[in-house]
Amino acid sequence: MGSDSDLPVVKAAISELKAFGVPSEVHVMSAHRTPELVAEFATNAKENGFGVIIAAAGKAGVIAGHTALPVIGIPIKSSTLDGLDALLATVQMPTGIPVATVAIDGAANAAILAVQMLALSDDALAEQLVQRKKTMAEGVVEKEKKLLA
Repeated sequence: MGSDSDLPVVKAAISELKAFGVPSEVHVMSAHRTPELVAEFATNAKENGFGVIIAAAGKAGVIAGHTALPVIGIPIKSSTLDGLDALLATVQMPTGIPVATVAIDGAANAAILAVQMLALSDDALAEQLVQRKKTMAEGVVEKEKKLLA
């Protein structure tokens, strides 16, 4: 996160990762105020055991520029442009610096996407994802039954 004010949104990602049993760390680093710290973190992330990085707001591109790991950006809703500025900044990365992007304030989906990436080499995570989708589908069917009753 670029600021601790992003934490209320980022908590949804933390919760999802915990639900899947995926260890995570949360840091406050500013791409503008602490660029060396961000660069050091991203450069050493793989060696430090990270498989995917989720970055809130505009920091995603800076991180992606310093790592070969997948980076997922969470555009954070702002008071001035309702997060459109963060969304546009996150999706407009130059060729060679990809950042996967979720919806504005879409931290839960950022975590699930990270789990999907990690599940490519982890059968237990893959099975948890299959079960999660099955549970979601069953929930929709139950809602339909209640509606029609």
